[in-house]
Amino acid sequence: MARPERDETTGGGESTFTVIVAALANLGIALAKAVAGVISGSSAMLSEAAHSLADTVTEVLLLTSLKRSVRPADEDHPLGHGPERYIWALLAAVATFVGGAVFSFYDGLHTLTHGEEPGDPLIAYIVLALAFLLEGYSLRTGLRQARGAAARARVPFGRYLRRTPDTAVKAVVMEDSAALIGLVLAAGGLLGGQLTGSGVFDGVASLCIGALLLYVAWVLGRSNAEFLIGRPLPPAVRERVRAELLAEDDIEAVLELTTLVQGPREALVAAKVDFRDGATADRIEWTCERAERRLRAELPMVRRVYLDPTPGARKP
Repeated sequence: MARPERDETTGGGESTFTVIVAALANLGIALAKAVAGVISGSSAMLSEAAHSLADTVTEVLLLTSLKRSVRPADEDHPLGHGPERYIWALLAAVATFVGGAVFSFYDGLHTLTHGEEPGDPLIAYIVLALAFLLEGYSLRTGLRQARGAAARARVPFGRYLRRTPDTAVKAVVMEDSAALIGLVLAAGGLLGGQLTGSGVFDGVASLCIGALLLYVAWVLGRSNAEFLIGRPLPPAVRERVRAELLAEDDIEAVLELTTLVQGPREALVAAKVDFRDGATADRIEWTCERAERRLRAELPMVRRVYLDPTPGARKP
């Protein structure tokens, strides 16, 4: 009984712009950090280059997820392609772990055990300062979108960021925040090595960057895995769904309610509904039609509604 409508801006628009800005910033920063790392001999700078390269790969995967998830439903995929975004976003989290965290741990341990020959840190400081500005702009773009979405949803920003089904924006905000922290760590490692002549500070900074990336990869991986497994609508929204169904005169009870988030603005509702005694088949059909229209008008994220007429426990 569902007749889903596709919103072609889902997965595009603000989210796509946010990811593109982050991808372009990270690609340029990765190249600059790699050159600065080679010139300065800093393992923390090389770790930061790996960090930015991993972030670039992440953004490419996120763009893929945004484009592929908006494909319309077809015979082979009757519920659409919305959940595909979480597959690609999960791969992006893996890229952050493999491309950034693993290299940072390796380079930090190598520096601590074998030492390093320090070079001229001036170029590294310049690159770090420029990278901080670019990453800050990218983070500002992501935060602006996330805060706007949180305001529209009327939930606190922190809660929105933890629970949002738009994991692409969540990835940009977390990765850019981690990037700014990583830049500060890299600068601290450079300064410590410059003041003491020891590579220990640089190695420790590289290990800290690796730990930071490991945390980001774990949080993003867990978030996307939850949506792939299947996350319901929040309890308050489920109660609104139940209330909207019960607002129909011929619906006596909602015996079972199942909801499933399929994308940032896409959810499925299925319910076993007990209709009042004496309701004709025609009235049941029109009640289902009105209930679906009511739900989709009050809760735009609900794209598919399936109602199953089911007798209550006390009925024969």
